[in-house]
Amino acid sequence: MSAPGRRRVGLLRFRPSAYLLLGTAGALLIAAVAGRDPVPLFLAIPLLLAGPAAALSGPRGTPSLSARWTAEGSGPEVTVVGAVDAAGRVDPNDLLIEASPPPGLRQEAPPIIARDRDELTFRFAWSALEPTIVVIPPPCVVWRDATGLVERRADVGLSELVVERYPPDLLRIGEVRLRRTIVLPGETLSRRVGVAGEFYGIREASPTDPLRRINWPASARAGRLLANEYQVDRTGDILLVLDTRPTSLGPAIDGRLLAVSRAAAVGIANSFLRVKSRVGLGIFGEFLTAVPLAAGRTQQQRLRRALLAARTSPADAPSERCAIALRRYFPPGVTTVVFSSLADEGRADLVPYVRRRGFPVVALSPSPLPIYPASPPLAPEDEALVDRMSRLARRDQIARAWQEAPTVDWDDYWSLGRFVDYLRRPAVRRIG
Repeated sequence: MSAPGRRRVGLLRFRPSAYLLLGTAGALLIAAVAGRDPVPLFLAIPLLLAGPAAALSGPRGTPSLSARWTAEGSGPEVTVVGAVDAAGRVDPNDLLIEASPPPGLRQEAPPIIARDRDELTFRFAWSALEPTIVVIPPPCVVWRDATGLVERRADVGLSELVVERYPPDLLRIGEVRLRRTIVLPGETLSRRVGVAGEFYGIREASPTDPLRRINWPASARAGRLLANEYQVDRTGDILLVLDTRPTSLGPAIDGRLLAVSRAAAVGIANSFLRVKSRVGLGIFGEFLTAVPLAAGRTQQQRLRRALLAARTSPADAPSERCAIALRRYFPPGVTTVVFSSLADEGRADLVPYVRRRGFPVVALSPSPLPIYPASPPLAPEDEALVDRMSRLARRDQIARAWQEAPTVDWDDYWSLGRFVDYLRRPAVRRIG
């Protein structure tokens, strides 16, 4: 099954069977001329005309068809259903539809394609290997003549589908009132307490700010209205940081772990945006790509586009570069969730660098153990020993990361209950 999008829309294309007939006709012509026998010539003429006749029997240009499709299901299940309306344009029996699951999805059952008098309906049964956010390109719809000699790709006007599958625990995580998880180095509480809690800083005043929030001395000095901001006001903000640098696990495992992290980031962002909280995003590879803090549907689309474009970085970079760049785009004090596998020493030091720059950090670490490639056949006792050693090494990584910040070992990709419980009841204790 060929990948969708390879054939040019509207271009008439002869199939291999047409070239076979043409070659046979050429051989018959040569035999007729060499043997001075008209019989092969009469046999060659129908074969020569078969291809042009098949082309003339179909649409003269690009078939413009109307179509609809959608993605259904929940959890790992992804069911793509749709229909192509061919009434009055082409015969649905001459239409073929081709689609293959994109990376991150796999086919669970053969596609179901049905045709009636006016339309072609299709159903693709796929499943997600783990939580993911993936773009499904439009399927390839092709008109093919009844003899199978020529074909022409149809224009169905479908747009891409974006499928999001993340743990169901994240649906209500935005209702959690975020608090400080740990005291930052050198942090002291201000004695100035306002109606909303500890004084945090001064910002531009908004039309909805009450008069008691306006900082009149600062406004007089600046020549514009400035308002006080308090720590409690900022507890709804959250910053998501994805570490996309390559690790010793290899490109294949790095790519799958990044896909899992992207899905979790989408779920967390959607849940907080749903309750009008501000969400920011930082994607760190060789350099930092930042989406500043904001709320609303526009911010949701910005975050989704940035996460869809995130790929494993081909080059490495020091962790301090990320921490310094975060201070350029985000104010300190925002609760920060760092997505990192913590596989190497150079990845584990990202958390302390970010924390020392003033960001209270919670590390969400997708474990590579569930997606390690299968080892060669081993005896049961040897296989158990290898599994135990891998888990001990992973627990040692998590323990060392806990010295700097709370760390969640995410080994069950379809559940983030431990992470949600920690945000609801933060405490300096081991998670995972």
